[in-house]
Amino acid sequence: MSLRVAVQMDPIETINITGDSSFALMLAAQARGYSVWHYDVRTLAWENSKITAWAAPVTVHNVPGDHFTKGELRKIDLATDIDVILMRQDPPFDLGYITATLILERLEGQTLVVNDPASVRNAPEKMFVLDYARFMPPTLIARKMEDVQAFHQEHGAVVVKPLHGNGGKAIFKIDTDGTNLSALFEVFNQTWPEPHMVQPFIPEVALGDKRIVLIDGEFTGAINRKPGEGEFRSNLAQGGYAEKAELTAREEEICAAMGPELKKRGLVFVGIDVIGGKWLTEINVTSPTGIVAIDKFNGTDTPGLIWNAIERRLAAAG
Repeated sequence: MSLRVAVQMDPIETINITGDSSFALMLAAQARGYSVWHYDVRTLAWENSKITAWAAPVTVHNVPGDHFTKGELRKIDLATDIDVILMRQDPPFDLGYITATLILERLEGQTLVVNDPASVRNAPEKMFVLDYARFMPPTLIARKMEDVQAFHQEHGAVVVKPLHGNGGKAIFKIDTDGTNLSALFEVFNQTWPEPHMVQPFIPEVALGDKRIVLIDGEFTGAINRKPGEGEFRSNLAQGGYAEKAELTAREEEICAAMGPELKKRGLVFVGIDVIGGKWLTEINVTSPTGIVAIDKFNGTDTPGLIWNAIERRLAAAG
């Protein structure tokens, strides 16, 4: 199958190709003979029922510092010029992001968008996970200080997170004594209009935070991410490091519970996060990462599996 692929992502000039999942997907697409285009979400437009973007054809190279060649930027019709769109720009999951999903959703039946934009919009990382609260640690989503103080008093040390953040940014640990809890929450309330997520600090995070990848609802691989020196956050973007990992029985149960729903929603490439082998904390659907490290440890081809799933969806759609 020969496909025309457009990748909606952050500037390709600035990515770190050694671990970037979008770049790995582009390399795999190119190896299959697909044509690959790159565009910035800010060029997305709707006019008289036509959806366009300013895009450039791209050839990618697995060479740090010389990892792409771009052709001439031009306006393309995302319904007639493209077969598949990868929606891969990083959050924040703000009104700009939501608007892009509302525009791309109008391509349904014409161009396949991965992940499905309506489902992405309805499944932000730290909200969709509430559908599986039985697998989560105790969790509070709130803005009111009294609610947070009561939760902290009940659970001791807690972690406070922006509800729509990404990459481990702005995640704070508040110790049992509660020093700076009020001041920190004041800053959160001044910075973000939405509520915030508060959870007990799970000491097992020192042993790792597992990233588990599911493709069309099926488990395909995992890595265990450990915090770097002086950190409690295990995100690779925050200095964490990865090691090979297998699933626990509890993690297998989590994957089995959500797999059919992910497939039904058109969430082809999903990364879930589990701490201590049992505590589900996030379901990442906007721009999941981790596949490069997974393939490094397991000798697998996760980008190839993702493209296989995309081809199956296109074939089923006729």
